Amino acid sequence: MKTKNKKTLDLLFSKPVSGNIKWIDIERLLIDLGAKIEERAGSRIAVILFQQVKVFHRPHPSPNTDKGAVVSVRKWLEENGVNPNAKHNEN
Repeated sequence: MKTKNKKTLDLLFSKPVSGNIKWIDIERLLIDLGAKIEERAGSRIAVILFQQVKVFHRPHPSPNTDKGAVVSVRKWLEENGVNPNAKHNEN
């Protein structure tokens, strides 16, 4: 996993929940984990990962992800064995 994406993963799992994570960094992390991103209507995107499809809204006008979305992404990753302490592909 790329260093930048490892930092994003660490931020996703930090407590208290961070409100300063840029959505583009989350997308880059998900892609690094093997996700495919599909554009949907409006600001929605579909993230295909872990043989699942999750739909998220890209934040706007601020690039920062709200805390509820951070918790949602963190929970999804955790349910699929991804956390800062797990071994991931090294790039």
